[in-house]
Amino acid sequence: MKPFTRLDARAVPLDIANIDTDQIIPARYLKTVERTGLGKGLFAAMRYEADGTPRPDFVLNRADYQGAGILIAGDNFGCGSSREHAPWALEDFGIRCVIATSFADIFYNNCFNNGLLPIVLPGDDVRGLMDEAKGGNHVFSVDLEARTVTLPSGRIVDFKLDAGRQEKLVKGLDAIGETLQHVSSIDAFEQQRLQTQPWVAA
Repeated sequence: MKPFTRLDARAVPLDIANIDTDQIIPARYLKTVERTGLGKGLFAAMRYEADGTPRPDFVLNRADYQGAGILIAGDNFGCGSSREHAPWALEDFGIRCVIATSFADIFYNNCFNNGLLPIVLPGDDVRGLMDEAKGGNHVFSVDLEARTVTLPSGRIVDFKLDAGRQEKLVKGLDAIGETLQHVSSIDAFEQQRLQTQPWVAA
């Protein structure tokens, strides 16, 4: 998993509440277990017409938001099913940070397991970020180690995050990677168990 320390990127305002995981990545894209290629299906129902042509008025299709790495969303982002394809699709598209007033619990946890940073901020702060993202300069800076978001105007917004989750993102560790940090201790335990309980390996 790619470490997350600092992100300087365009921010896209998606001022819609209760965006569920089916809106993030529709069920027809869930046939794959690969994490790549899902970006094309991100927000498909909003991004494309029925014939597959891009809708020019949808924010992710606008030229001034191309290459965006930050999504500023409405309340209760990622509600619905537990599909892990939702953070996969966001990351494959290039989004590495989502900022909202709240997230669905399962989606929130899935983000950390896939290198995506979800930031929870009060409504007034999210509204301020939305307003600036709609302006001419869309580049924001997210500093995970300092736990700050710097807006194009220079205003700095602090955010809170569990220290354990922060450390894993900074080091680029998912659940497996975190476990592998203790591989020597695990091997020593297994060797000791073979000596004291040899029948376990039989």
